[in-house]
Amino acid sequence: MPKFFVTARTDQGKPHSTVVEALDKGSAVNIIQSQGLFVISAQLLEDIRKGPSNQTFSGKGKKFTHSGISLQDIVIFAKQLGTMIEAGVPLLKSLSVIVDQVDSKSFSVILEQVKMDVEQGQTFSKALAKHPQVFGQFWVCLVEVGEASGTMPQVLKKLTEYMEEVEKFRSQIIGAMIYPAVLLTVCLGAILAFALFIGPTFKKIFADMGMQLPGITQFMLGVFDFLRTKFLIIIGGAVGFVMFFKSYIKTAAGRWQFESILFKLPVLGPVIRLIVIEKFTSQMSVLVESGVPILYALEISERLVDNVVCAEVIKGIRDAVKEGKLLADPMEKSGFFPPMTVQMIRVGEETGELAKMLGHVAVYYKSQVEEFMKRISVIIEPIMLVFMGAIMGTMVVSMFLPILTMSTGG
Repeated sequence: MPKFFVTARTDQGKPHSTVVEALDKGSAVNIIQSQGLFVISAQLLEDIRKGPSNQTFSGKGKKFTHSGISLQDIVIFAKQLGTMIEAGVPLLKSLSVIVDQVDSKSFSVILEQVKMDVEQGQTFSKALAKHPQVFGQFWVCLVEVGEASGTMPQVLKKLTEYMEEVEKFRSQIIGAMIYPAVLLTVCLGAILAFALFIGPTFKKIFADMGMQLPGITQFMLGVFDFLRTKFLIIIGGAVGFVMFFKSYIKTAAGRWQFESILFKLPVLGPVIRLIVIEKFTSQMSVLVESGVPILYALEISERLVDNVVCAEVIKGIRDAVKEGKLLADPMEKSGFFPPMTVQMIRVGEETGELAKMLGHVAVYYKSQVEEFMKRISVIIEPIMLVFMGAIMGTMVVSMFLPILTMSTGG
């Protein structure tokens, strides 16, 4: 029975690609539509193998939905490429088909360049390495392994799963902080509105009435005057501080000091450490499972962990492994990794299941961080609401207290 490479979209607009066995193209389309998907294109695999196809199911020309390159664009590319290569479609033909279906204008240009390099005889990994802003060393290394071992579909599947987990993990952390951030923004906006507009009006009313103002009202009007008269200075100072801070942490010493302080913070420090360890262990798990030598995997993780403190620890571990030591021993000596991590990795090395144990560690710490973010969001929300209520209540009471005092004859 013929096989068709079908590209579709979900109800949420997310691309979905798969290979379907069907009697003809119409049957393949019906199968995918029965799953609640909207079909974009359906192409016979045999035709794709013979040459690039320009026939699409929708009949529409190539259109871009955005210009930037998101992680979702790269995930979709890895999924589609893995599916087509696993179905027996040559790499060059696969790239030709995928380029015509990319939603990102910038990503389309990069993939066109990758395809041209492959056409000129370069390996796929070297073609990707020319675009480090999109395909980092993690990508290039795994693709090299896939090329050398003939396991490209499996490697691309691991890449896809890893990137999807990274995106999901990042979204959960960001999502947990959105509501408190919105509350804080609303509170600051309310304070500025009182200081810049409402406060001066009340001050003029009180001055015209010649009233003796309560202490809390005098204090609040003083705060409003300070914010109003020094508004530009405050904004300029805040912008200057942010710029100085960003410049400082770009230096090696500044970033080291900043990250060291983060790790020492109460409550948040241990969680930040877990996030870094989760990133390291998840990357190492994928690299080791894909067949990357342990020293090379440590070198890649050192560059990708995005934390200078942890990178220095990994460098020490790599130096120790070069000397013939097991991975767990220098990890334990560093004091950076929790005892459970060290013990699980030691068991993994002794049983030959290092990749699996690294994966278990990553999953465990990911769940720990997710649980913490859920708890902290539940705790922060009522605290922020009480804080906002107190601030707003104080401002309102301080403005209306003189009027209430006068009306009661006080």
